Amino acid sequence: MHKAIVVFEVEGGSDKSIDGHRRDTMPIVNAIKASGWHAEVLFFRPEWADELFRYAAANFDGYLSRVNPGNIPGGEDGYLDLLTRLSDAGLVGMSTPAEMMAYGAKDALVKLNTTDLVPADTAAYYDVAAFHRAFPTSLSYGERVLKQNRGSTGSGIWRVQLLDKELAATVEPGTALPLDTMLKCTEAVDNHTEIRPLGEFMDFCDQYILGANGMLVDMRFLPRIVEGEVRILLVGPHPVFVVHKKPAEGGDNFSATLFSGASYTYDRPEAWQELVDTFAGARPVIAEKLGGDNIPLIWTADFMLDTATDGSDTYVLGEINCSCVGFTSELHMGIQELVAREAIGRVEAGLPAGIPA
Repeated sequence: MHKAIVVFEVEGGSDKSIDGHRRDTMPIVNAIKASGWHAEVLFFRPEWADELFRYAAANFDGYLSRVNPGNIPGGEDGYLDLLTRLSDAGLVGMSTPAEMMAYGAKDALVKLNTTDLVPADTAAYYDVAAFHRAFPTSLSYGERVLKQNRGSTGSGIWRVQLLDKELAATVEPGTALPLDTMLKCTEAVDNHTEIRPLGEFMDFCDQYILGANGMLVDMRFLPRIVEGEVRILLVGPHPVFVVHKKPAEGGDNFSATLFSGASYTYDRPEAWQELVDTFAGARPVIAEKLGGDNIPLIWTADFMLDTATDGSDTYVLGEINCSCVGFTSELHMGIQELVAREAIGRVEAGLPAGIPA
C-alpha cells in the first residue's frame, strides 16, 4: 500500500477558483495529508489518458473524482474509461463510473418507483419513438416534469403544462393529446418560459435522448415544490447538513438552483431529523434497487414536499447526485476532514467502491 490517493480534476469551468482548482479540492487534499497520507491532484486530458493511467496505477491506492461531467474535454467517455481501468488495476474508486451511473443517472428514479420514495407513474424514455408515443398521453394526467440525463444546474429540466387551463381541467386522463396542443414549458435553469405546440416541443426534446447515455425521465409535477426542495448532503453514510432551497417567488418559477434566484438555508441534520431518519431507513432499499450495496463517498439526495392521502406531509425523492458534489459554502464545518477519514478508511478496507450502508 502506498498510502496515497490521487484526486482528478479537469482544467477550466465555472467551478474553478483563481488557483485553477475547485474550491473544495485543496481542502480535501490537505486534510488527507494531515492524516499522514499522500494526496496529489492530476488534471485529465484525453491525450494524457495512458500516461495518467500508468502514473496513477503505479503510485496510488485510490482515486477521488472531482470532475463536473459537463467540463470534461472531449466528452466523458475517455475520462470514465480511465477511471474504470484504474479500478480494474486495483485502485479504490470514489466514485467509480458504475457507481456514478447507478446512483447519479436520472433513471434511478424509475428504478425506485415501486417504493414510497418516488411516484409510481414516473417513467423513462430511452428512444425517440417511445417518447413520442407515450408523452402525449402522459400529459393528459396533468402537469409533468421532463428531466434530461445530462447537464446540471437545471439545464434540460422542463415543467410542462397545457397553455389552455380550460382544456387542462376537462381533458380525459389517458387520452393522447393532439400534436398541435399548445404547451407552456418552463426550464429550471433560469425559470424562462416558452410557448410551443406539443409536437414541436417533443421534437426539441429529442436531443436529450440521442447520444451516449441519453434519456428523458417523465415525472409528475409536484405543486409544493414552491415551498422548497430539501437536499441532504452525505459523506458515505453520514448526513452532514441539509439545504432548504426555495424557488424565487412569482409566475411559474419552480427551479431551486442559485442561478434561477432560489434562496438557500443551511441546517444541521437534526433540524430535519424525520426526513434524515426516513432516508437512512430507505438506504438499503435504494442500494438494492440501484444494483449494489455500496454508497458514494460524497453524494446528495434531493426531496420535494408532497401531501399524502391522509393530508399529512410526505417527501418525494427528486434526484440523487454523486458525480461531483461540492461543499464550498460549508468548508467551515470541517466536511473535508470527514471526507479524508472516509476515503482513507475505504482504501484501507480494500473495498471496490465504498463501505456498505
